[in-house]
Amino acid sequence: MSDLGDLQSLTSSLAAMVSPFRNYLNDLYEKYQPLNEGKVADYIPELALAKPEWFGICVVTKDEQIFEVGNCDQLFTIQSISKPFVFGLALADYGREYVNSKVSVEPTGEAFNAIVLDEVTNRPYNPMVNAGAIATADLIKGQNSTERLKRLLEMFKGYTGRDHDINVPVFLSEKATGNRNRAMAYLMLNFGMVSDKIDETLDLYFQQCSILVNAKDLAMISATLSNGGINPITKQRAVDEHYVQDIISVMLTCGMYDASGEWAYRVGIPAKSGVGGGILAVVPGKLGIGIFSPPLDAKGNSIRGVKVCEDLSRDFGLHLFNVAKSDRNLEEWIAGGDDLHDF
Repeated sequence: MSDLGDLQSLTSSLAAMVSPFRNYLNDLYEKYQPLNEGKVADYIPELALAKPEWFGICVVTKDEQIFEVGNCDQLFTIQSISKPFVFGLALADYGREYVNSKVSVEPTGEAFNAIVLDEVTNRPYNPMVNAGAIATADLIKGQNSTERLKRLLEMFKGYTGRDHDINVPVFLSEKATGNRNRAMAYLMLNFGMVSDKIDETLDLYFQQCSILVNAKDLAMISATLSNGGINPITKQRAVDEHYVQDIISVMLTCGMYDASGEWAYRVGIPAKSGVGGGILAVVPGKLGIGIFSPPLDAKGNSIRGVKVCEDLSRDFGLHLFNVAKSDRNLEEWIAGGDDLHDF
C-alpha cells in the first residue's frame, strides 16, 4: 500500500475509534448479550460445541472504517452463509441464463432442507435452500475436486482479504450425516439438474459449509457487496459488479430460511444466516454487517443477530424501501457529525 493509502487507512481507523456509532454498537452489545434464548445447533455434533455466550458485532463501511464489539475474532463454520457466494461464482462461470436453467430464484415457505423441486421445471427453488446450493456447487468449474475447492477458497479470500481453512471435523460430520442431501442430489440427477459427479459435488458442498470465518469476515464480505464487489480494504475485486444484484436479491428474498418474508418486511436489508450462528447483512452503497451468536430461533437464525439487525434497520432507517427520513443519519453517526444527539 502507498504512503497515501496508509494515511487514509489510519485516518479511517481513528475516525472509527471516536465515532458515536461505536458507542451505539457497544450499547447494542450490552443490550442483547444477557439474552438467554434459543438453542445452539446440534444436528451436526461439532456445532454443539459452540458456547451460547459468544457474541460479536462488526460493521465495515465502504470507506474502510471497521467497528468491532464482542467476539469478532471467534472462528465458526460459515454453513449456509456460503450459499449466495457460491451462486455468484457459478454465475461468473456460466452466466445468468444457464445457471437459472438449473436453479430458480423463487422464495419458498419450505424448510431449507426440504426434498422438493419445482413441479413444472424440476429445478430447486433457489440457491439458498440445500437443493439449490448443491446444484450451484455442482456448476463450479475445475479439472478435479482439489481445483474446484481451491477456486472456492480463493473466491472467499477475494471477499475477506485473507486465507481460510476448513474445519475438518465439521466437514466429516456433515459428510457422515448428509444422507438427506444425498437424496436431494440423486433426485436432481434424475431430472438432469446436476451432473453425475454426485460424491465429488457433495464433498465440495460439505466443505464450503465447513469453511472457518468470524464476524469480521462476514462484515468484510457484505461490505464488499455493498461496495459493488470490490473489497473496501484490499481494493481487490471479488465478484463482477453485474452479479452483485443477483446475489443480494436472493439474499433479500430467500436468505433467512423460511423467515425470509418476515425479514424482508420488518428489516428490509439483504442478509444471509447460517446455523453456525452467523448473519451477514448488506446495506448497498454504505456498509456491511457481520454478527455471530450461536443460539438460534425456531427458524435457524441467530436470535441476537436478528435483534441487532432489527434495531439497526429501525434506528437508522436502513430498510431498502424506507422513504421516511430517519431521526438519525447513519453517515453522521459514523463520522461523528456536530449535530448528533443522544438516544
